[in-house]
Amino acid sequence: MFYCGTCGFSYDDWIGIFYPDGLPRKNWLSYYAQEFNVLELNSTYYAIPGPAVIESLVRKTGDGFLFAVKANQQMTHARQADASIFKDFIAALEPFTRAKKLGCVLAQFPNSFRFNSNNWSYLNRFHSLMQDLPLIIEFRNSAWLNRETLDWMKEKKIGFCCVDEPALPGLMPAVAETTSDIGYIRFHGRNAAKWWQHEHAWERYDYTYKQAELEEWLPRIKLISSAAKNTFIFANNHWRGQAVDTIRQVRSMLDQLVL
Repeated sequence: MFYCGTCGFSYDDWIGIFYPDGLPRKNWLSYYAQEFNVLELNSTYYAIPGPAVIESLVRKTGDGFLFAVKANQQMTHARQADASIFKDFIAALEPFTRAKKLGCVLAQFPNSFRFNSNNWSYLNRFHSLMQDLPLIIEFRNSAWLNRETLDWMKEKKIGFCCVDEPALPGLMPAVAETTSDIGYIRFHGRNAAKWWQHEHAWERYDYTYKQAELEEWLPRIKLISSAAKNTFIFANNHWRGQAVDTIRQVRSMLDQLVL
């Protein structure tokens, strides 16, 4: 099954582009969930929410709606391997788990996360601390794209995050890999000029996809989904609602696939 959505939903610059003018912020997620069947929740990267926050997200979405939850930055960027952080993070997701709305957890590691023995040890520790939650890993450093990594992920049943991003040295190329029963794809945009040098974080993801660029992914999506039980596809080019247009285009293209 395909689950198509955006990376985040609570953007002021979507007002008048996706959200109607005057729609209360408290109703944004319910409005979003009328069109999309999944959300990549990125607020958890910045802070681990309390149970009441997650309970509210559950109530605002209907049956069958799923959340892909981004791992907290202390887990992927600070990398302290503090068991209490993982414990708190997992506990916060309990309302999602209870409501059967947890699609998976996305662990996005930075480009500075190099392919070396210390980081291999951390990945094993990370996997152990995540217990049995469905896990996806996004590597931002292309050195991780090798048979050793992919075989380890298959053994541990960890999903591989496929990405579309600028063709810059050291970044992940566009590949079709499936290492668990979850396929996962993120469209970051191809704004090479602003990827490393930008004043504001959103500038990196300021990019409008051409239809032909998205169509390049159809053969890859077919390969990924043929090996997965569920395939999650997200657009992260969120500035001024570009992600909404991207994922709408991708969703319409899925009808062309003969699985």
